[in-house]
Amino acid sequence: MKKLVLLILGFILGALAMYFYCQKDKGVVHGTDPLVPKGIITPTQIKTLTQAYDARYDSINATVFRGVQGGDNRSSWYSLDDVRNYLDSVEKQATSLKYTMDGVRLYLGAEPIVGNTPGYTTLLFVPTGTPVTSEGNMFNFAIQKGGGSPDIPGGNGLDMGGSGKPPSANYPQ
Repeated sequence: MKKLVLLILGFILGALAMYFYCQKDKGVVHGTDPLVPKGIITPTQIKTLTQAYDARYDSINATVFRGVQGGDNRSSWYSLDDVRNYLDSVEKQATSLKYTMDGVRLYLGAEPIVGNTPGYTTLLFVPTGTPVTSEGNMFNFAIQKGGGSPDIPGGNGLDMGGSGKPPSANYPQ
């Protein structure tokens, strides 16, 4: 009886240790605030990245937006309420589609052409995740690839962000 109790206790301690070991690198930078996500960059880095985009932006304006006052859109603005509501809504939708939502992917898109005026560039949010399997598992051993999970088929996207002021304005606005 004593050996059985020790065996069960050892199993429980081993399971707990494995659980915490598998959870240790899920987006938390050790030694920092756990609420700060991976990928946070400084305003200086933002400026560097947006300036590196200048050549592409100029090329787009010189070809597609030639003669259009203000040029193409360089940014999209979304309210916190819209983003939070979208994430809540699409997470529920993912569950109904039998997926576990684990992120969003942002796609560049363009609004439709109206007359002779090309549509502004926009950003589209699309939910990503993995199918829910019927096999129960206490541990999540899924390995996250660099590009994240695939898009959820049938998942709603988010668009209709506001344009920059003016649309061609670079960071900071």
